Amino acid sequence: MPTTSTSRISSSSALAQCRGSRSTGDRLVPRTDPAIAFEPVEWGPAVVAGFTGRLAGVSGPPYNGNLATHVGDDAGRVDANRSALARALGARRIAFMRQVHGSTVAVVGGGPAPGDNPPEANSTEPEADALVTAEHGLALAVLVADCVPVLLADPVAGVVAAVHAGRKGVALDVVARAVATMRSLGAEPGRLRAVLGPSICGGCYPLGEPARSQVLAVAPAAAATARTGEPSVDLRVGLLARLAALGVAAELAGPCTAESARHFSYRRDPVTGRTAGLVMLR
Repeated sequence: MPTTSTSRISSSSALAQCRGSRSTGDRLVPRTDPAIAFEPVEWGPAVVAGFTGRLAGVSGPPYNGNLATHVGDDAGRVDANRSALARALGARRIAFMRQVHGSTVAVVGGGPAPGDNPPEANSTEPEADALVTAEHGLALAVLVADCVPVLLADPVAGVVAAVHAGRKGVALDVVARAVATMRSLGAEPGRLRAVLGPSICGGCYPLGEPARSQVLAVAPAAAATARTGEPSVDLRVGLLARLAALGVAAELAGPCTAESARHFSYRRDPVTGRTAGLVMLR
């Protein structure tokens, strides 16, 4: 059941159709080293941000690079992947959340100071679809396999957020709720930067009623047509317009997940893992 509470614990032009092509050249094989593929977003020295891929990690097919505990992957391998990611980011720990396709925003932080403990990949995970923090060294993670991972940062105020924006979350305006929570901690829309990571495009995401109308009521720019000719939504385009309306400069980074062998896609492969979008104050 979607939740809608809040708990404490240059809009760029987007493509209506994605330009990526399905790749079969990337060979997915188990790895014995715990390295995690990470594609950074250049947001200056104060913020670390980016998105993971699936061509690394210790999990074997179909879970290469998986960071989720609920998809059938071996728990020990998921822990190893998460720990390797925390070390690579230089994070004291990574905060994950139990994503429920709602609009709950959880403010996290207030743990031990950096250096008090070794890096941790796991902690108590709040049930939420957006995480916000003002704590340095705490990385926020959003897990996806077609939904839109949205990362936000105001380096001046020292506030960052990671948002899980699937079609239910978009219909519940979860991104706007995350921005409002950031503003309550001192962030200003004019200083905020946002990036939308690898996610499914409108050409690959036909959507029936009433779900489509629920999305378009909040993000009308998401209206699209699938390659099959069916009505669809492009959540990425809708979110870019929604962020622009909130006064937040946003950009799109990464391909359509349904067409990329480097990313998980639940719509393409129902048995699959999850990659992550991550953001952290240095």
